[in-house]
Amino acid sequence: MFLIMWGILSNKIGNEVILPKISSVLNNFAHATQDFIGLGSLPTNIFVSLIRVILGYTAGVILAIPLGLLMGYKNKVYGLFNTFINIFRPIPPLAWVPLVLAWFGVSSFATIFNLPGGEMQAFLNNFKFSMVFIIGLGTFFPVLTNTVFAVRTVPKTLIESAKVLGASERDIFLKILLPASAPTIITGLRTGLGIAWSCLVSAEMLPGSLSGVGYLITHAYELGRTDLVITGVTCIGLIGASLDYIYRLIEKRHFSWQNKIR
Repeated sequence: MFLIMWGILSNKIGNEVILPKISSVLNNFAHATQDFIGLGSLPTNIFVSLIRVILGYTAGVILAIPLGLLMGYKNKVYGLFNTFINIFRPIPPLAWVPLVLAWFGVSSFATIFNLPGGEMQAFLNNFKFSMVFIIGLGTFFPVLTNTVFAVRTVPKTLIESAKVLGASERDIFLKILLPASAPTIITGLRTGLGIAWSCLVSAEMLPGSLSGVGYLITHAYELGRTDLVITGVTCIGLIGASLDYIYRLIEKRHFSWQNKIR
């Protein structure tokens, strides 16, 4: 139905800039390996964007889960960080852009390794710290809040019983807290991944970006290539949905018991 309406409207409007024909978008996918508006092929830009998201997402998760476990388990840690978390959590990642640019500028992973000019230097230069920070920040808060909630809802009787039986703090963490809170943490990871993808286009608009699906979308818009804009948006949606599907498979395979309890 959607495609039929699209076809009818695009024929009536007759302007590719306002609403391109479906055939124009499909043609972009059919010739995905060609050079689009001087920015490289579609697979190349998708690959760069994927690595950016993976870097930012991984950084956010690595920081959020340990802190969330501690905040959920230790009341003192919760009291220490909770106020700051509640202050900074509502701030959109984009609001940090001016500060991020002041802190990192256009520094990239190529800066760390101090590589001479070459293909590797050009490749690593695609991954700016500012982009990774914005994506990581978008990931951090949903993963953190879900982890804290997951740990704090673990029945206290389980923890107290384990302590009575002589369980160490390490045993409590590994054998009680993690297994019991894992389903909710996975939900947080799914949410964080969705937000990471939503931050991608904004992150790739930052100075120094010369590739990626987000940059391709914004540059195509400036050139009036709406068909390419829709192609890029579709790619982001399909990849995001595919990654979310992987998480749902993990939930179904390893945590199906939770639905039975509910």
